[in-house]
Amino acid sequence: MFYREAGDFKTTYPEDAQTFPIQFDRVRYYAVLAIAFGVIPFFINDYWANAVFVPFLIYAIAAIGLNILTGYCGQVSLGTGGFMAVGAYACYKLMTSFPEVSILIHVLLAGGITACVGVLFGLPSLRIKGFYLAVATLAAQFFLVWLFNKVPWFYNYSASGQINSPERTVLGHFVTGPNTSAAAKYLFCLVILFALAWVARNLTRGTIGRRWMAIRDMDIAAEIIGVNPLTAKLSAFAVSSFFIGVAGALFFAVYLGAAEVGEVFGINKSFLVLFMVIIGGLGSIFGSFAGAAFLVLLPVFLKNVLVEGMGWPTDLAAHIELMIVGGLIVVFLILEPHGLAQLWRLTKEKLRLWPFPH
Repeated sequence: MFYREAGDFKTTYPEDAQTFPIQFDRVRYYAVLAIAFGVIPFFINDYWANAVFVPFLIYAIAAIGLNILTGYCGQVSLGTGGFMAVGAYACYKLMTSFPEVSILIHVLLAGGITACVGVLFGLPSLRIKGFYLAVATLAAQFFLVWLFNKVPWFYNYSASGQINSPERTVLGHFVTGPNTSAAAKYLFCLVILFALAWVARNLTRGTIGRRWMAIRDMDIAAEIIGVNPLTAKLSAFAVSSFFIGVAGALFFAVYLGAAEVGEVFGINKSFLVLFMVIIGGLGSIFGSFAGAAFLVLLPVFLKNVLVEGMGWPTDLAAHIELMIVGGLIVVFLILEPHGLAQLWRLTKEKLRLWPFPH
C-alpha cells in the first residue's frame, strides 16, 4: 500500500513538524497546486469561473477567516455578512478615491479596515461568550447593513444606492470590470487564497494559534497558565475579520462587479459561511476548503440534475437545496461534529492501517 510512513525518516525537528509528514501527501499537495496554477487557467471559461471556481475561492477565504474565530478560538460569530460588507465598501471607496493605486493594495487595505471594525465589535467577547456573543455579533450584522444603507457617503451618493466596481488591471490584465477574462479573475483570487491559507496555517500551528485553542478549550485555565484573554480574543477577531474583509472585497470587485448591501451581504450570507465551517469542520483549514467546495457545488449539481435534467421548477430546486443543507447540518452536528475534515482524517487513518481492522 502506497499510503505509509515506511521509508519516511525524520532527522530534524522542522521535518518532524511539517504540515504533510507523509510523502504521498506532499506529492498530492504539489500536484494540486500544479493543476490549479498551471492547467486550469488555460481551460477555464466564463461559466466555470462564475459558477464554480471564483465563488469557491472567495468563500474559502471567508470560511478560513470564520474558522479562525469560531473553530480555533471558540468565539461564535453571526456577523460574517456585515464584515464582508465592510470589506466591499472599503474597497469601493479606496478604488474610487485612489484610482492610481493597485487593486491588490486596495483589497489588502480593505481587509485591514475590516480587521479594525472586527476588533471593535469583538470587545464584548471579553465579558460575554456563547449565545450572548452570537447575539452581539448578530447586532453588528444588522447595524453594518443599516449603516451602509443609510449613509450616502459610502456609496458616493449614488441615486440607486448601489456600488459599482471600476475597471482595474494587474500586470496589464483586467481583473475587475466587464472586460475581465475568466483566467485573470480566477488567478487573482487563487493567488490571494494561496497566500492567506499559508498565513492561516502557520498562525494556527504557532504560538498565537495555541493561545486561541487554549481560550477555546477553557478560557479560565488558559488565563491561569499565562494566556492573556484580551490579546488572544481580539487578535482572533482581527485576523478573522481581515480574512473576511478580503473575501468581501473580492466578492464585490472581482466576482459581482456591483452590489447592494442588503441583498448581497445580508444575514443569509452570514449563515452560508457558518454552514460551510460547520459542514467542513471546525478548527481545520482543510475543512474550510471542503465546506466551501461542498456548498458552492451543491446548487450547481442540483440545478443540473433537478432543473435541467428532470425539468423541475427553479424555486422547488432552491427549497430542496435548503432542506438538504439543513439536514446535513443536523446530521453532522449529531454524528460527526468535526465535519468533512474528520471524515477525511479517518479515511487516511484507515489507509495507513489497511489491511488490519484495528
